[in-house]
Amino acid sequence: MLVVGEAGAGGLLGHSEGLGDLRHRFLFSAGEEPGGGRADPGDDLLQFVGGGNCYAPLYPLDEAVPKRPVTPAQKAVLDRARELQYVCRRCGDRREYPLGRGRWCEPCSYAAALFAPHSTAQRFTRELVEDQTGNVLVVGAGPDEYAEPETVGVLRIHDQELLHAGPAGTYGTPERGAVLDRLDELLEGRRVVHETGMGPGSRFPARLVTLPGQLMSSERDSLHAWLRPYRESAEGAAYVSRLWRGWFAWTRDQWSTTASEPWDQEHGVRVAWDRTTDSAADVLGLAMVLDRIADGTEPVWEEARWIADGHGEPDLLERRRWRETVEA
Repeated sequence: MLVVGEAGAGGLLGHSEGLGDLRHRFLFSAGEEPGGGRADPGDDLLQFVGGGNCYAPLYPLDEAVPKRPVTPAQKAVLDRARELQYVCRRCGDRREYPLGRGRWCEPCSYAAALFAPHSTAQRFTRELVEDQTGNVLVVGAGPDEYAEPETVGVLRIHDQELLHAGPAGTYGTPERGAVLDRLDELLEGRRVVHETGMGPGSRFPARLVTLPGQLMSSERDSLHAWLRPYRESAEGAAYVSRLWRGWFAWTRDQWSTTASEPWDQEHGVRVAWDRTTDSAADVLGLAMVLDRIADGTEPVWEEARWIADGHGEPDLLERRRWRETVEA
């Protein structure tokens, strides 16, 4: 192998000609192409460029043949492909620059980025609804962030059977201990989903094992398996609020690619279910939301990006195929 330092194309060509061989691209630029096998691999070029290596196989010059011309049909296909690089494959808008292999313009990229978690939320929800071991655990509490738990409810999602509903008791009392024991018994080895992972904190199951007035800590999660919601991945079905947030697809501004829970100055955070001290009613409302997401009847924000732009749902399957092809 011939090793050379940093040099331009002319330097490489000079070394190549000295061996009677040419690099592939130099043959093409001369209207020829390799006509036989490669030269001796030991004569290949290895050039150091910008801190990295540039490997250049060589081909015998005396075996070069005239380059095959492009047929009219091939040229038409290539011209069409070059033209399509500037056209969004979803909305058809043309840009002044190539859109890349995905061929999404910026607005359609934002729409696709929001539609992906919307679609994923439905897939995860359907799996959750069909899972006969899936349960929703809800802590009923007042609206204050640091309100103490008042009731606890557990519902099996598959058939919406209420497995437990009752007072939460007071921290440190036998009543609270009995509730914790009951939850351990009901939820052992079962899939548990929480209402929310973003607040209000008064509705976190961890509040049941936290001393009043103190901050919640994950250090106590090992005390009870149901304190850790089931998750298959970072975006998995661990919280109903996360599934609904992805499905509803509300965003704070037109350039955001992350769905949030709807919020405004007057009403604060708004969700599709009630948050009261009656955990039995609240947990049933959550199960109904999951059912509607699974069958596609749960409302979606009327200004969701793929709805507002009028171009319909992005073709994520085509995007996924392209990504798999690139990764392969």
